Amino acid sequence: MKKIILILICLPLFSNAQFKEALKKAESKLKTKSGTVSGIEIANGLKEALDNGIKKQVSKLTAVDGFYKNEMVKILLPEELQMVDKKLRQLGMSSLADEGLKVLNRAAEDAVKEATPIFVDAVKQMTFTDAKNILLGKEDAATNYLQGTTSTSLYAKFNPVIKTSFSNVGADKVWANIISKYNSIPLVKKVNPDLTDYTTSKAMEGVFKMIAVEEKEIRKSITSRTSDLLKKVFALQDKK
Repeated sequence: MKKIILILICLPLFSNAQFKEALKKAESKLKTKSGTVSGIEIANGLKEALDNGIKKQVSKLTAVDGFYKNEMVKILLPEELQMVDKKLRQLGMSSLADEGLKVLNRAAEDAVKEATPIFVDAVKQMTFTDAKNILLGKEDAATNYLQGTTSTSLYAKFNPVIKTSFSNVGADKVWANIISKYNSIPLVKKVNPDLTDYTTSKAMEGVFKMIAVEEKEIRKSITSRTSDLLKKVFALQDKK
């Protein structure tokens, strides 16, 4: 009876099909030094770990300079625009070139605020099998799971938000000025880059990199397991 109550409590995490699977697997137990771990505990432990990673690491990216001053995720210019940057600096317009790079990162910082709901939805869809495979998988297994299940949704969400963010942070005006000045230089090859698509892709890369940082930390460091459930569940992967 207790097992059924536990499953009902956790019902919002699963679809109807997954709920049926949960009933079948609720009897399945895995052992650690601290006791047995049920499928429900594994699923909830992974959910908690992913929630922590999302809140702790992704939120950092939404702060001012969350991208721009983080060398791990800082968005650099695409190859097509590196020659633009170089030429502007040669012509004494280094401040304009610097501003162009900064506003790309500002747009990403602004857009990443939209990521959390998409990740939360992906975590809710996680099955017991997904959770077990992630727990006992490689150090970036959870990140890879999120990347595989959210990339399409993230891109669809991020792309229009990045476009709006360009306007919010003034990136559209800065880059319109940069491209105009560059294209007016005699003998240069004209450029017209799709910065919305580029920044969207780079913002997504940054999000997954930061989630991977938190996942690695919680796998490697016992002190990062901040609840009894996390300690119990991640003791399983310590044994593999």
